[in-house]
Amino acid sequence: MKIDAVKWGGLLLIILGLMAGSVWAAWVWQANAYGQQLSAKEAAHQTERTNLANANSAQILAEQGKRLALEQWLAASDQSHYRALTDEKTKQARLRDRLATADLRLSVQLDATAATGCDALQTTPSAGGVVYGARRAQLDPAHAQRIIGITGDGDQGLIALQACQAYIRGISGIH
Repeated sequence: MKIDAVKWGGLLLIILGLMAGSVWAAWVWQANAYGQQLSAKEAAHQTERTNLANANSAQILAEQGKRLALEQWLAASDQSHYRALTDEKTKQARLRDRLATADLRLSVQLDATAATGCDALQTTPSAGGVVYGARRAQLDPAHAQRIIGITGDGDQGLIALQACQAYIRGISGIH
């Protein structure tokens, strides 16, 4: 009986060894399969993060391009506005100089019905006049200078208004 017990004990020990080996093999196989799944998920996650980073970089570059284009447009608009203001100021200065040197005289057209009976003003054009049949009176040079100043301020306001309207059209996309 002792041999049977040893025989069964050895057989039991072999069976337990085989079971332990198969458990260990199953454990290794599952760990390997689980490791591969984790690796695949990690690779997919890393790919997704890379794609998001690339999309973010592309969006940043697009926004930087838009900003650069807007900065260039604003610089060109400012330069155009400055040029228009400078040209207008130059024209006004020339006009003031011509008025001051008596090279140019401002005159106003008088209402023909209000000036009836006044023969001090001629109704026919002179050699330098181009208005036929209108009564005209020359303005004092000081008054002419003030009028030119007022119209100059108005012209500058109109130029500034045009610049503002161009800016609004530019940023809103209305052409």
